[in-house]
Amino acid sequence: MNKNLYIPLIILSVFFSAAMSVLIKLAQLDTNVFTAAFLRFFFGMIVLCPIFIRTKLSVFKTTHLKTHFLRVIINYPSMLLFFYAINFVSIEKANSLTFVVPFIATILAVIFLKEKIYGYRIFALILGFIGMLIIIRPGMIEVSFGVYMILISSFLWAVMIIITKKLSKDESAVTILSYQYLLMFIISFVFALFNWQTPSQEAILYLFLAGLSGTIFHLTLYQAYKLVDVSLVQPYSFLVLVFASILGYFVFGEIPDIYTWIGTGIIFIGIIIISVREMQINKNIVRKNLNIQL
Repeated sequence: MNKNLYIPLIILSVFFSAAMSVLIKLAQLDTNVFTAAFLRFFFGMIVLCPIFIRTKLSVFKTTHLKTHFLRVIINYPSMLLFFYAINFVSIEKANSLTFVVPFIATILAVIFLKEKIYGYRIFALILGFIGMLIIIRPGMIEVSFGVYMILISSFLWAVMIIITKKLSKDESAVTILSYQYLLMFIISFVFALFNWQTPSQEAILYLFLAGLSGTIFHLTLYQAYKLVDVSLVQPYSFLVLVFASILGYFVFGEIPDIYTWIGTGIIFIGIIIISVREMQINKNIVRKNLNIQL
């Protein structure tokens, strides 16, 4: 697969991540976080069922069962904390706070995956960080319980990104996704069983769409991890603010201020720099290979 496909894959991933958070917030107007988490993965499993049937469950063949369990142990509290926090924090602010993930994940990737972090990637991350600071303006954000939950959730998600990248070397994106959904379905069912709150029909519709959005989000994200380094993918995650701001405006009437657009512009500059530079490097690699063959 063409490595440059990671760009549309990660953009799709980020969009559906933002869409899922909006849908979960809407659903939780009529049900609690445990029920919402369970139904989100229940519907996700339904979306994946055609793949299970078509492959005759061969997607579950793995030599890394313990690692899949480890991912879920980290994934469940990360998801639960974020879902609960968006009841108290706006969609725009919640997604802004998750911007700590690229920095944690990039650092962990260098330490544990021995990835090289080139100068232009560092520059893109710095631009993204500056854009984030302009958007959230530290010191003006109320450090509420919800903010702390999102920060803890973000740290756990960054750890899961590293585990996922390591898994992606041997496992397909579909296998990683299948184990995640099966195990998350089971664990979320147990917690929902003791905390059940029957959702309205409207909430069920939102959770079905959340399950669909979440499935696309994870599948595209994991495929991007198979193609390129974690440190290359992370700057694109800043795009979530653009999508969150747009969706927040149309769904909740949240109007982003001028600082959001200035910060977003700086983030886009970082993404353009990293995209152009990666394409130049890939072209140079192709030319060198052609010269060797000639």
